Amino acid sequence: MEQVVPKLKEWIALYGLKVIAAIAILLIGWIVAKGIRGIIRRIMRRVHLDETLVSFVSSMCYVGILAFVIIAALGQLGVQTASFVVVLGSAGLAVGLALQGSLANFAAGVLMIIFKPFKVGDFIEGGGVAGVVEEIGIFTTELKSLDNKKIIVPNGKITGDNIVNYTANEIRRVDIVAGVSYQDDLDKVKNVLADILAKDDRVLKDPAPTIGVLELADSSVNFVVRPWVNTADYWDVFFAIQENIKKRFDSEGICIPFPQQDVHLHKAD
Repeated sequence: MEQVVPKLKEWIALYGLKVIAAIAILLIGWIVAKGIRGIIRRIMRRVHLDETLVSFVSSMCYVGILAFVIIAALGQLGVQTASFVVVLGSAGLAVGLALQGSLANFAAGVLMIIFKPFKVGDFIEGGGVAGVVEEIGIFTTELKSLDNKKIIVPNGKITGDNIVNYTANEIRRVDIVAGVSYQDDLDKVKNVLADILAKDDRVLKDPAPTIGVLELADSSVNFVVRPWVNTADYWDVFFAIQENIKKRFDSEGICIPFPQQDVHLHKAD
C-alpha cells in the first residue's frame, strides 16, 4: 500500500492536468460546435434555403468539428493521433471513390436547392422523363407522371441535361394548327377562328392571340392558332379549342381536306 500511494500521486501529477485539459477541450469544442451549427442554420435560413439542405449541412459541420475536437483531446492525453488521422483520411478517400456517383447526385441536389430551376408542384421535363415535381431530395428528385406513376430520378441526371419547366411562368401559349381546303374563303376561316377565341373567357386579351396562314400544304391551307392562357388552363383550353374548331367548321360549311377524315388538327412543333 505504501508503494501504491506514491505511484498514484505520481500518476495524478503526470496525467491529471492532461485529463483536465482533455475534458476542457471536449467541453469547449462541443460548445463551439453547437454555436457554429446554430450560426450556419441561421445564415442558411436567412437566405431561404431548403430546410433539408440546412439540416444536412449544419449537421455535417457539427460532426466534422466534433471529430477534430476528439482528436485534439486524444492528442492532449498523449495518444498518437497522426496514424489515426491517416486512417480516417484513407477511409474517407475510399468511401468517396466508392460513392462518387452519390456525391455527384448530392452536389447536383445542393445546386438545385440553391438555384431553384423548379419547385414542388411544377411540371418539368428533365433527365429523359416528364412529370409533376413531388419532392426534391438531396440525392434524388421524385416526379409524378401524367398517368400517376412515381418516377425517381438521380439529381445528377436532371442537372446533366436540359430542364424544361412548363409551369415556371404564369401564362403559356397554346399552339394549334387547323387545316382547310384551298376552296375555302380564308378571310371567313380567320374570322371564325377569331370568334372561337373571343368566346372563350380563358383566352387572354393581352398578349393578343395570333391567327394566320402557316403553310400552303399539298392538300390544305394550314392556319396557326396561338392564344395565350393562364398556365393552369393550358390543357383545358387546348382540348376545348380543337373541339370548337371542328364544330364551327362543320356548321359554317368550311371543308376539312382529305385525307384527314375528321379534322386536320395537331399541336405545332
